[in-house]
Formats: sequence, C-alpha cells, structure tokens
Amino acid sequence: MNVADRLVSRIPVLDKRMDRPPTVAVVKLHGVITPMATPLSRAVINLAAVESALTRAFDTDRLLAVALSVNSPGGAATQSALVSDRIRGLAASRKVPVLAFCEDIAASGGYWLACAADEIFAHPTSIVGSIGVVSRSFGVSGLLERIGVERRLYTAGEHKARLDPFLPAKDEDIQWLRDLQAQLHTQFVAWVKERRGDKLDGSAELFDGEVWTGTKAVELGLVDSLGTLREIVNDRYPDAEINTVEPRKPLLARLGLAPAASRGDLLSAAIDTLEHRALWSRFGL
Repeated sequence: MNVADRLVSRIPVLDKRMDRPPTVAVVKLHGVITPMATPLSRAVINLAAVESALTRAFDTDRLLAVALSVNSPGGAATQSALVSDRIRGLAASRKVPVLAFCEDIAASGGYWLACAADEIFAHPTSIVGSIGVVSRSFGVSGLLERIGVERRLYTAGEHKARLDPFLPAKDEDIQWLRDLQAQLHTQFVAWVKERRGDKLDGSAELFDGEVWTGTKAVELGLVDSLGTLREIVNDRYPDAEINTVEPRKPLLARLGLAPAASRGDLLSAAIDTLEHRALWSRFGL
C-alpha cells in the first residue's frame, strides 16, 4: 500500500444512515385479537404475531415516533394486555412518543390497544369504545339425544364441566362467569383511567360497553383529536419519512408453503372464522 492509499484508508467513512431522513415507524394492528390464527383466518392480533413488527419499528434508525394503525373489534383480554404492555416497554426503552390512529373501529380490546399510545386520534366516522367484557357460547342441550347420539362426559373436579354447551346452564355457573367478567372489566377500566387520566370527562357511561363515533369520543375524552395518520404525522414531523413495518413471516409462508390442514382443523377454523365475522358484524362492519 502506497502513502496515498494509507491516507485514504484513514479518512473516516460517513455512515450512510446519517443521510437518511428521520422516520416515523407505523405498525398495523388490524384484525380480531386472539391467541391463535387458523388456516382460514384473516389478519389477527396477538403478541406472537406482532412482536417482530413492534421490535423492528422501535429499532428503526433516526426514529422520531411510532404510530399504531388500529382497526380491531376486540377479542382476547390477555392478548390485548400483553401487546399493550410490550408497546409501553419498548416506548420507555427508546424514549419516543407513541401515537394511535383509530381506523374503522377501535372497540373493546381494540381500544385497549389504542390506550397503549401517548395520544389517540380517530376519524370522525371511526367506532370507538366498548369498554366492557363479553363471552359467547351456544346452548345445545338435548340436541344429541334427538339425533340418537349418547355423549359421555367424565370429570375430576366439581366445576370442571362448567357451562358445557351440551348441558343445561346452571345459575351458579352463570354467576361464576359474571364474577369473572366483572374482574376483567375492572382491570380494563383501570387501564383506561391509567392511560387517559383526567382527559376523560367522568361520565359513568364511558365504561358500560357503549360505542361512539370518533367525533363523540373526542368530547368524552376517549380520543385526543380527529385526524388521519398521514395528515397528523406530516403536520408534526414534516421532514420525516413514514415507514410501515410488517411482521416477519414464518419460513414456510415465505417459501409459499403451508402445512396441510386436517378436516378437523378446517372445521375448527370455519367456526373461528364465523366467530370473528360476528365480532366485526356487531359493529356493522
């Protein structure tokens, strides 16, 4: 190496990342909140499904803020809490603001997710709220007998077969379920109050499971302001690049392959799909 080459080698190379504009990372939280996806599922939300997207979003170079695009009718309380807790943990670690944008609907668990943000925005027509707890089931006691099928159920534990759909409902089991729902509802209300604080208008109706348009939600303090993701981000961070971060797909999905599903899997998936469809339909979507 000659003298000129040695001199050139000592000149520090500028990090190409310094040439990039600052970034607002967007994570889509779209779908029913459920612990498991099925072969027929559309987009679903759970910690396993969104972990990689959240981690990559908060690891973005020159990050100014993270925006959550929320479009969910709700679902599993535990997954709502797990995803929200992960968002808060990452936000505290990176020390960046988190903005939530309610799209068609941010109801029940969907609103739980929105409350993980420091500020919540909605479109005037968005459906927001549903701070409550609901359980769904079917009662088909007597059906098997009518078609000549004998069902045999053996349990160890007095309450192991509570609310079995093939058995008549017992008042004590219904009361047990209501008590469980009340405990979850208390936790949901505490989370909303913790995140929204004195922004809430104090109305008792806030926590009775009702939903409102985005415009009314602003009046009630459930939402900070009206606006879309792009217009709010462009206004606050005019020099920033908006970058949507997608979750990493499993290897088989990236290769265009999928494990074969049995008839039982497909039947279970079909039932789950109907239940997911019912969640959206409850809000007219």
